[in-house]
Amino acid sequence: MSTTTTPTDTATLWRLIVQAGGMTAYIDAQLRERGFLVPRRDADAMSDREKDAYKKALKQEAEERRKLRRETWGAYKANHIVHLGEGVFWTDEPKEDKWDTPNSEERAAENELPALDKPEQLAEALGVTVPQLKGMAYHRDAATSLHYVRFTIPKRDGTERPIWAPKKRLKAAQRWILQHIVERLPVHGAAQGFLVGRSILSNAQVHENPKVLLKMDIKDFFPTVTWKRVKGVFRRAGYRDGISTILALVCTEAPREVVTVEGKTYYVSLGPRCLPQGAPTSPALTNALCLRLDRRLAGLAKRYGWRYTRYADDLTFSLPMDHKGPPKLGAMMGCVTRIVAGEGFEIKEEKTRFHRTGGRQSVTGLVVNGDGAPRTPRKLRRQLRSAIHKLKTGKPLKDGESLARLIGYAAFVHMSNQELGRKMLADLHGHEDKPSGDAK
Repeated sequence: MSTTTTPTDTATLWRLIVQAGGMTAYIDAQLRERGFLVPRRDADAMSDREKDAYKKALKQEAEERRKLRRETWGAYKANHIVHLGEGVFWTDEPKEDKWDTPNSEERAAENELPALDKPEQLAEALGVTVPQLKGMAYHRDAATSLHYVRFTIPKRDGTERPIWAPKKRLKAAQRWILQHIVERLPVHGAAQGFLVGRSILSNAQVHENPKVLLKMDIKDFFPTVTWKRVKGVFRRAGYRDGISTILALVCTEAPREVVTVEGKTYYVSLGPRCLPQGAPTSPALTNALCLRLDRRLAGLAKRYGWRYTRYADDLTFSLPMDHKGPPKLGAMMGCVTRIVAGEGFEIKEEKTRFHRTGGRQSVTGLVVNGDGAPRTPRKLRRQLRSAIHKLKTGKPLKDGESLARLIGYAAFVHMSNQELGRKMLADLHGHEDKPSGDAK
């Protein structure tokens, strides 16, 4: 191949390198075709003039070899992931190791997971180039730009919950991973959140008419799920180390602080990468990760005669009304705390609550007291009726109320009481096209 026809496209160049048998073989072939490869001879038998010519030829060969090495290395880097950042071990060797799941290929096939052995396959599936895939996965302790947009939403206790929303390309990649991999992983029947056919209503229905209701929260749920734990999920699913590493990095990001130094903004990591609240993959990954936790807690609940569900980080236990014998509440709470700790989490003690009959008992916002089905609190329905009446009579809404919020409340009512919710939604939708002054 002449110099004028040497490919500049890195993908094409890399294919030629592979066809030649590797970078060394490609370089030697190019040197030979371009007339730079010098046959080795015994310099002792040469004349001074021949030695000078021989040295000059070797020097030209060495210079051309350096150029070809730069080109081939550039092609390699453009088509391979060489490094993934600080603190990340990376190898693209698809060889087996001791951490591989036994019969990994069979397990992946059982879950109908896509076959992914190389980063090139994953990049193609995500519709990105290998460099773009590397960019989405690469970790920097002090980054000058991120693939996320940060904002906050208010929590019930008045504090702010940080949300890290992925940008367009990363979000599309995470959605592919969610649809083709994470949603196909096994989860326990006690998991009620972020699953098709399950909701806050199905969560509450498990605990209808309880004798005793126990609610416990996991502390810092998403931040506790680090990228190495996420990598373990993909490894157990049947993927090898390299692909699992990339998948885990694409689905995580480090908690960060924004710092400005000499007019330049840096996003400084405050800890290991973890599941960001805002990524589409985060909730489903927690369900897959908590499979063993749910199994252990469900087994504990069954042993003591309790019922158990988990909605994200909310653990709910209830004792049926017909249960005979003491509730063993203290033993339950102690065992739950130890099991949760054994699975790498921590109970948020200040949010632990238990409710007996006689007071209102609610699960994920729905009242479960008595013989009736789970329902929205009476106070909420009364406030919603009052707001709808104000809209109909042209009176102003209370501070903090808006048509969008009222429609959300009505949809919440519709979940457990379709007839009442449908009527409320119809009343509210009749005001959507009116000027904002008529319905704040």
